[in-house]
Parts: sequence; structure tokens; C-alpha cells
Amino acid sequence: QVQLVESGGGLVQAGGSLRLSCVASGSIRSYNSMGWYRQAPGKQREFVASLSSADTTNYPGSVKGRFTISRDNAKNTVYLQMNSLKPEDTAVYYCYIVCRTWPPLDYWGQGTQVTVSS
Repeated sequence: QVQLVESGGGLVQAGGSLRLSCVASGSIRSYNSMGWYRQAPGKQREFVASLSSADTTNYPGSVKGRFTISRDNAKNTVYLQMNSLKPEDTAVYYCYIVCRTWPPLDYWGQGTQVTVSS
């Protein structure tokens, strides 16, 4: 029912910044949480950021202080602002949303590539 499309990835130098966007096909007013994961080649998917319906955020230590998650309900869009990028941030980034339905339903985007050169 809900479709997510990521954009904003690209190639940047270490220390640079990128802002990823994730646009939902429908309203995202009713949700439990939304956020981002990333996956580097040969590694398992890693949690990056989450945002609850109460606007609480959560980040792992690897990105805390550098990445910021936000949303714009009017545009049905979730953002991930990434600053002070490091080569180890290189990965495919995926957005997700857990809808406030019963049972809860989760949806994932197709991913966008982020490459940070040293």
C-alpha cells in the first residue's frame, strides 16, 4: 500500500555532507516509527536513525552528533542530514516506516548509494 523512494545519495569527499530524502506515496501521518538503515557490501544491515510519532529520535554511537533525522508531514518526506561524512559511512541507505495499523505494517524503500572517498 505504502511505497517509499529514497534519493539524495552520491559521491562526496570525507568531511562533506549529504541530505537524503525518502518520499512516501501516501500520507505518513499515522505511523509508529520511521527511520534509516544502511548496508555496506559484505556486511549486515545497520541501524542509523529512527523517529517516533512523538518526535523522539534515536541514533547509534557511530553517527550520533553527525546525522540528523527529520520529517515534513506536508511533503510526506523523511530526511537524513549527514555531516562530517567518513569513508566508513559508505553504504546503501534504506528508509523505512512502521505504520500505525493492526497488525502493524512496515515498508522499505529501494535504497540510495552513498560513497565517501578518503
